[in-house]
Amino acid sequence: MSYLKRCWKYYLFCLSVFCFANIYFIFLVQGGKTEYLLYFDLLLAVFFLIFAGSDYFTYRKEKARKEGLLRQNVMICQVLADFENKDIAEHDARILQEKIQEQFQESCELQDYVAKWCHEFKIPLSACLLMDEKIEDGNLRRDMREPLEKMNQQINAMMLGCRLQSPLFDLQVKKTLLPECVKGAVRNNQYFLIREKFALDVQVEEVYVYTDPAWLVYILDQLISNSLKYTEKEPSLRIWSGREEKRTVLFVEDNGEGIKDRDLKRIFEKGFTGDNYHNGRYKSTGMGLYMAAKIAGQLEHEIRVESEYGVYTRFAIVFG
Repeated sequence: MSYLKRCWKYYLFCLSVFCFANIYFIFLVQGGKTEYLLYFDLLLAVFFLIFAGSDYFTYRKEKARKEGLLRQNVMICQVLADFENKDIAEHDARILQEKIQEQFQESCELQDYVAKWCHEFKIPLSACLLMDEKIEDGNLRRDMREPLEKMNQQINAMMLGCRLQSPLFDLQVKKTLLPECVKGAVRNNQYFLIREKFALDVQVEEVYVYTDPAWLVYILDQLISNSLKYTEKEPSLRIWSGREEKRTVLFVEDNGEGIKDRDLKRIFEKGFTGDNYHNGRYKSTGMGLYMAAKIAGQLEHEIRVESEYGVYTRFAIVFG
């Protein structure tokens, strides 16, 4: 609201008083001298200017403070001492907080239900994986193993996703041997790496990093999974470690179809799938890299990507 829109009624009242005083002096005061009227008008004008200047200065000061508060993540109606309709604002803020709390509680209950369902589902799934190993028909065993492994990967991802979104999400950052995390991620994806005949080259130094090993393995799972989806002819996957400005860096590179330049800045966005459809073999959700980047941010790791379309894609995880 502009200053004039806010104060026009007060100024109209002052102008009315000024006009009324002049009319009264001219028509009703007998023998009044014009000098007195001019002197009176001058006093009124000076008083008005002082009042208007002070009021405008206060208005500008309050406006600057309001703009500063709007840039902050605070409840303004609880900070400002007094403003018009403050009671209404506080009432609406309280009702909104109650509704948000109710929705948050419902979300927590749903996450808890999904996590418990995943744990229950893992039991018969593990039994199916064990039974699959006993099938004597090689073709049938291979055909059964693939969907079971995919189900296992998706269930594990869902369980970790529930942990990430949970209000009880906690990180257990500790000194971790980096090759062990890489081995764990490779082991999780070994079935598909062997089936797709990937040439695997792992050269990770025996170095320690501060991270949560379970979440780091999850990030690597997503990067390796991306390589499995995007690589076709003579597939290869290279994982190695290096140093950048006294920081340890883990690289994951494949020789797949790569990422177009216009998509590089968006691949970590939620739900972004680009225009690569993997020849209809995969239906990407756009959540894997988004979750990986989000977890890396929680761990205070930097994750970045570089690619040449049709040649390679290289991810890098920088440990602080």
